[in-house]
Amino acid sequence: MTAILQAVAGFDGLPVLVAAVFAAGMVRGFTGFGTALVYVPVAATVLPPVQVIVTIITFDILGPLPVLPRALREGDPREVARLLPGAVVGLAAGLMLLTRLGPLTFRWMICIVSLLLLLVLASGWRYRRALGDVAKGAVGLVSGLFGGAAGAAGPPVILFYLGGTEPPARIRANILLFLAVFDVFYLALLAWKGLLGAFPVALGLVLILPYALGVLAGQAAFDPTRERVYRGVAYVVIAVAALGGLPVFD
Repeated sequence: MTAILQAVAGFDGLPVLVAAVFAAGMVRGFTGFGTALVYVPVAATVLPPVQVIVTIITFDILGPLPVLPRALREGDPREVARLLPGAVVGLAAGLMLLTRLGPLTFRWMICIVSLLLLLVLASGWRYRRALGDVAKGAVGLVSGLFGGAAGAAGPPVILFYLGGTEPPARIRANILLFLAVFDVFYLALLAWKGLLGAFPVALGLVLILPYALGVLAGQAAFDPTRERVYRGVAYVVIAVAALGGLPVFD
C-alpha cells in the first residue's frame, strides 16, 4: 500500500489530473453532465486508456454523493431505471472496444467524440418525440456504448431522451442519477474483467476530493433561471479540454 501511495504522489501527471477533475466536477455540478467530456481528453494525455476509465469510475462513484439526495428529490428514478437494461448491454460492448484501443487511437477517438457531442449539444438540437420503453432501452444502449468505450455516458441521454420539455432541474437530476447507477455497473464489470489495477484505483481515490469540491462549487453556483449562462461556460470548458487533448498538440 505504501508503494502505491508513493507512486501516486510521485506521478508527474497528478497536477494535470487534479486540475481536470476539479473543472469536470464544476461542470457536472451545475449541468448534471460533462465529467467525461472534460476529464477524459485531458487524462488521456498522461494515462493509458483503461487507467483513464478506472480513475474516472473510481472518483465518479463517490464524488457526487453530496448531491444525490437533491437529485432523488428533483428527478424521476423510475424513468431513469428504464434506461438501464440497454445501458448494461452497451457497456459490455464499449468496454470490449476500449480494451482493444491503443493510447493514441483512444486519444483521437475521445477528443473527436467529445467535440462532435459538444457540437450537437451546443446546436440546441434535441429529440422532441415521446419515447416508449423499447426506445428508452435503445437510448440506454447507445449511452452504455459511449460510456463503456469513452466514459461519456451522459450526452446520448440528454440528446435522445431528456432533451424534450422536461425542466432543467429535472434533466440535471436524472442525468446525475443515471450516471451514478451506471458507474456502479461499470465498476463491477471492470472488477469482473480484472482491470481494476491498484495504481489507477488509488489515483481515482485521491481525485475524489477535488472532484467533490468541484461538484459542490458547481451546485452552489447553479441557478435554473440562468441555465444558458451555465451551459455556455460548460461548452467552453469541454471544447478547451477536447482540443487540448488532441495528439497534434503534443
